[in-house]
Amino acid sequence: MATDRVCVGAIGGAFGVRGEVRLKSYCAQPEAIAAYAPLWTEDGKRSFTLRITRSINNGFAARLSGIATKEEADALRGVELFADRSMLPSLPDDEFYHTDLIGLEVFDTCGTKIGTVRAVHNHGAGDILEIFAPGRKTALLLPFTRTVVPTVDLTAGRIIADPPEETE
Repeated sequence: MATDRVCVGAIGGAFGVRGEVRLKSYCAQPEAIAAYAPLWTEDGKRSFTLRITRSINNGFAARLSGIATKEEADALRGVELFADRSMLPSLPDDEFYHTDLIGLEVFDTCGTKIGTVRAVHNHGAGDILEIFAPGRKTALLLPFTRTVVPTVDLTAGRIIADPPEETE
């Protein structure tokens, strides 16, 4: 997948029998996903325009261009949708797209490498960085707050973190 695209949602399968899909939006304003079309599959081989038809539990029902049957909609279950970065709003200096954080090296405040960001999770209480650290049996999980992560330098490809003592 091209790095100039950002994952903005996923298809949960068919909704009804007329080709609508269940859509989960990862956008800060969930309904904004429709404005970022065309939306692409991860491999970039297919693109869709999108029209939200209604809100449903945990997302939206939506129509995708070229999808007309329940079977076609079900075949897309689990497919993530990506928007061109140029279609997305610019972020303030202290906000980041998760995709920009993944792969950054993480150093402590003394300059010692802690590891590399493998994923960014959010289970409802704020973002958590999952850091892969060679030699550790489990991933290091750090809250993505200014206190714990005072510096994110996308240009240098690094994060400076001040992890609590028990996580080091």
